[in-house]
Amino acid sequence: MYFGFQDISIAYGKQKILEDIQMDFKRGKITAIIGPNGCGKSSLLKTVSRAVTPIAGTVVLEDKPLRAYSGKELAKRIAYLPQLRVSPRDIDVRTLVSYGRYPYRRFGGGLTGEDKRMIEQALSLTGLLPLAGRPLSGISGGERQRAFIAMTICQQPEVLLLDEPTTYLDIGYQVEVLELIRELRERLHITIILVLHDMNFTARYADYLYVLKNRHVYGYGHPQEMITQERMREVFGIGSQILQDEKNGCPFLIPEKLSAGG
Repeated sequence: MYFGFQDISIAYGKQKILEDIQMDFKRGKITAIIGPNGCGKSSLLKTVSRAVTPIAGTVVLEDKPLRAYSGKELAKRIAYLPQLRVSPRDIDVRTLVSYGRYPYRRFGGGLTGEDKRMIEQALSLTGLLPLAGRPLSGISGGERQRAFIAMTICQQPEVLLLDEPTTYLDIGYQVEVLELIRELRERLHITIILVLHDMNFTARYADYLYVLKNRHVYGYGHPQEMITQERMREVFGIGSQILQDEKNGCPFLIPEKLSAGG
């Protein structure tokens, strides 16, 4: 297994959130994890950052458990961007992005020439060079999200995990961020795993989907296989029309209230 979860179970107190989760992510692809609110999507990603400790199972990278790697070694290979992020609002964009070089810094040392090159590259890839000197408090929500993504890219990761990267953004910025994520996958050939709620964005931008329901993996496959009337009814309790988005080659969902007969 290149990267994935093996037999992961998570509990908060006596309440089990996830049981025996098996996920094997394909290298160089975008995989979305979807499911109802509270089904454990974010908790699953947090096991990678060790913010959540599973009661069973392990996270695997190249056939080895994550505990076999040092913290700095992992930070060079896996980047995780949580849904809720805190940073000083008076720092500028370039400073925030520079934090991504932490795994490469020597104790007491400043930024090297390579560090500075990677910072500029991350700013360029995310379209932030014109805003590099601006404070975070002086840019839009979508621009701040791009800055945080640039920080993770500055780590030069093989695997990028994003927990609801479009939260609190209007539809224009949501599209902008998701287009950026797809472009980064294509240009940097990295593996991207993200949690999303919007089914149509999931269908458009993900190569594969894992669906969680009732503490287990309910299904896995391409968007065409996972976004169906039956699955939307069983997982989310909604009726739906499933159309075909011919331009983007993916399903398009129109949600509906379920009839009395289900």
